[in-house]
Amino acid sequence: MLRTVLIAASLTALTACVEVQQVVDDTARQGSKGVVTEILATRFPQVPKQLITPFTDCIIDNADALELRELARAAVVGVEDTTTGTVRTILSRPETRSCLLAAAPAAGMTL
Repeated sequence: MLRTVLIAASLTALTACVEVQQVVDDTARQGSKGVVTEILATRFPQVPKQLITPFTDCIIDNADALELRELARAAVVGVEDTTTGTVRTILSRPETRSCLLAAAPAAGMTL
């Protein structure tokens, strides 16, 4: 009986941790979106205006946890060259490129 209660309590605590982690992740993603949008608009002039939002989504979706942290930090302290480098790194991934190629037709454009 005691074992069942401990297992149930552990599962409840674990579920709460997962929910908290999801909230933190969502917050970092939201904060990062503004930074990525700014970087695309100011440092990547070749990106058409109509594609900035879909490209931002592709970059955020393909960033790892450390990259998201770097982008979210830039939302507070400002964009630096390292932040732009982070975006370039994410853009260079095959998964990001595939996402960008799919995003363009959805926005009524071709790449």
